[in-house]
Amino acid sequence: MNKLITSFLLMMLFAAEVTAEVFPLDFWARRSAVSNVELSPDGSKFALLRIIERGGNPIIEVYETDNLDKEPRRIDSNPMEITGFNWITDDVLLFSARQQVRDDIEGFNQGTYEGKNATYDYAKNKLGQIRQPFFSVAGLLPHKKNKILIRLVDGAGGGLQRNDKAVRAGFYEYDVKTNRKKLVVRPNESQPIISFDGQGNPTHARGYSTNRGGFTYYWRPEGTQDWELMHFKHKDNFEDFFVLGPDPEQENHFLVYAHNGQDKAGLWSYDAKNQVFADAIYRRSDVDSGGLIYHSNYLAYPRTPVGVRWCKDKCYNEFFDQSEKALYQQLAALLPSDRQLSIDGRSEDGNTLIVRTFSPRDPGTYYLIRKGRISQISGRKPYLKYEDLSEVEYITYKSRDGREIPAYLTVPKGEGPFPLVVMPHGGPYVSETIDRFDEWSQMLAHYGYMVLQPQYRGSKKYGLDFYQSAFIDGSETGRAMQDDKDDGALHLVETGRVDADRIAMFGWSYGGYAALIAAAREDQIYQCAIAGAAVSDPDMQLDYYRYRMDGTQKIEQLTTWDGSVSPIKEVEKVNIPLLVIHPSADQRVPPEHYYKYVKALDKAGIPYKSLLLDGADHFYTTLFYHHKIDLYESIFDFLAHDCGLENASKEVATTN
Repeated sequence: MNKLITSFLLMMLFAAEVTAEVFPLDFWARRSAVSNVELSPDGSKFALLRIIERGGNPIIEVYETDNLDKEPRRIDSNPMEITGFNWITDDVLLFSARQQVRDDIEGFNQGTYEGKNATYDYAKNKLGQIRQPFFSVAGLLPHKKNKILIRLVDGAGGGLQRNDKAVRAGFYEYDVKTNRKKLVVRPNESQPIISFDGQGNPTHARGYSTNRGGFTYYWRPEGTQDWELMHFKHKDNFEDFFVLGPDPEQENHFLVYAHNGQDKAGLWSYDAKNQVFADAIYRRSDVDSGGLIYHSNYLAYPRTPVGVRWCKDKCYNEFFDQSEKALYQQLAALLPSDRQLSIDGRSEDGNTLIVRTFSPRDPGTYYLIRKGRISQISGRKPYLKYEDLSEVEYITYKSRDGREIPAYLTVPKGEGPFPLVVMPHGGPYVSETIDRFDEWSQMLAHYGYMVLQPQYRGSKKYGLDFYQSAFIDGSETGRAMQDDKDDGALHLVETGRVDADRIAMFGWSYGGYAALIAAAREDQIYQCAIAGAAVSDPDMQLDYYRYRMDGTQKIEQLTTWDGSVSPIKEVEKVNIPLLVIHPSADQRVPPEHYYKYVKALDKAGIPYKSLLLDGADHFYTTLFYHHKIDLYESIFDFLAHDCGLENASKEVATTN
């Protein structure tokens, strides 16, 4: 505890002048107090996951919607951790739990957790056993009593089952009352990924063909069990083509997210029978069109599209269904106007709703709307107050080759120029949005650091040219993609918002790789770098993806690392203080990356600091309270003591 207090005091000394309430580090390390709020089909109850003790695991609480003051029912799964649940009937919950059963991973994408399913019957106040191996819920079947669609590894025994091997599992219609299952469809090598409609019928599938060298999409005409070719896309074609589901307006047509020869991807109606694009339903000229919004009443209108959501400076909803548009507008008028909102649950009669608001300063707040009343259930992180968190800005700047780079900027309270942390996202070919709470950027800004999240070339959402510019002339990983990050920091220096002598980079996964590259750059602009779960040897990572994965992710990752700058080969160039962090059970970027890199640092005589997060995996859901305390203490201690910022610390100490 003394260490925690010491780190907190150091942060306070370092940070720019802050007038708002300052939260202890403990607040940031806690997982969400409340999550996964879900309404029963008849609207009479809702359940949620709650963590009562810091560092504890979630339990399920069930409340009666007409008697919120009544003590909730509580379901625990100790020593297993409950990870999620679904209402199957008005009284029966199906929940899943996991347990870490190994210390070490068993290879790439082979984690240390195993899972189990169970049920809870509210009417009987009774837990039930599932006499099936561990499965994932592939879809709810609201029009089939007691039944759900599950994905299950065939031939596995009972008890705990590996949840990371269910890649080509069979899909079954499963009855939670009788514990019986009926095969719906079995994937094969041609169609390993299958999608279903709201009735549980297979509608479309896709797979990667090694022989043909590309992605093949299939569809199943209604009333048949035969797969027919819908579309083929060669691996060298960078255009998106992603089938979202059947087009409810036209027979034998599907809604697809695709470029179709355009720079910006849009929403199209695609004629599967004739294998041609039919109508452009929604397109934009500034950014890609985004994903579908589905009807808020899933039980009555399962997987029914009602609009499109797209993001740029903020996120916007464009509705096709006027009744859904009116509902969202009505809710927006009743709830805080500066938040986004989502309808997370709705009773089958449509009269009871669970609504969630969220924003960069709102980690998520849940409301119950029933019988004309709005009742606030809880915030996800109620101890983090909206007014004491930081504003997030959307900015653009020019990279050194003239390309315009978008970015999100989290701005501390107080007056600048501020110290800066450049925090590139992972992936790298993903899309970040401005509409939601980001724990790391908000935490850093809360203690006085401005945080830049550059949407460097290769980031999705900004069109095909922007995406391709990351590798069109060979891999720009560690080259132009790195310049984009540096040029964002220099832009903030030039505009007077950031102190040129107080700049750091912190990243995780691909972002960790970028931090290793930053530490070894010759035209150095950073005072230090923090690399988390970093790929240090691209050749080794290439082999993981080349031999152990299929499909789109494989192609994008091969593109990422093939010809990229290799940190392990640049070790002797490291010229700033470096903190290397790695989860000890990382299945996506195995710990061998960490061990090889620190060994190379030792051999080269390069000083560094390091942290292994014992038992943590690559993914944020495996960073528990004790992991985050260690992680955050190490980060802030390093920024305060190892980044050459002592003069700034003394200046701030005087103003406080």
